Amino acid sequence: MMVKLKSFTPISGAAGLGFAILIALANAIAVPAGLPTPGTAFRDAAAFFAGGSTALDIATALGPLTWTLATIFAAGAVVTLWRSELARGWALVGLSGLLLQNGAFTVVIALRLALASAPPTEGLWALHETVFTLNGTFLAIAMLGLSLGGLRAGLIRPWHAGLGLVSAALMFTSATLSLALPGLFGWLLWVVWIGAYGVVLIRADR
Repeated sequence: MMVKLKSFTPISGAAGLGFAILIALANAIAVPAGLPTPGTAFRDAAAFFAGGSTALDIATALGPLTWTLATIFAAGAVVTLWRSELARGWALVGLSGLLLQNGAFTVVIALRLALASAPPTEGLWALHETVFTLNGTFLAIAMLGLSLGGLRAGLIRPWHAGLGLVSAALMFTSATLSLALPGLFGWLLWVVWIGAYGVVLIRADR
């Protein structure tokens, strides 16, 4: 049986909300357990990966599910925004950002597994740091597109779009200047933004 167009929007919204919850949960488990954050010295990062960690295993295991949820969310957002001609271009910008984010973070997880499965090297850790930081660019693109698209379509409120644009600016600043603090604040706003977007999509066809 084919799923009707209208029924997909709340499903994608639930996926977006689930994505926000899962990435928050994964970080709430992994970071207190010692998972190296951007800017961690190689010596400390190497000690973490060489010692093995259940937290790393959990965060890695959640990766495929979070990427799947992000893709479903992005597809639903584009389907919804496509109903407005004013939002279509921005919807595609947002979709491309989310898909690129999925690809970049797949590389990040792969590098973490490589660091944990063999003696960590400084070069591999530097590559992990670089890809992780540049991933903020793709998150910024996603929020830029879906925030402006959602605003032009009348799907989201101005405060919600503003939240996305502020987060996008912080992410872009972090990626271009290699600053960790703006990226952290931008990431926290990103989690709130995508969770709120999921709620909007859940309620969109009611």
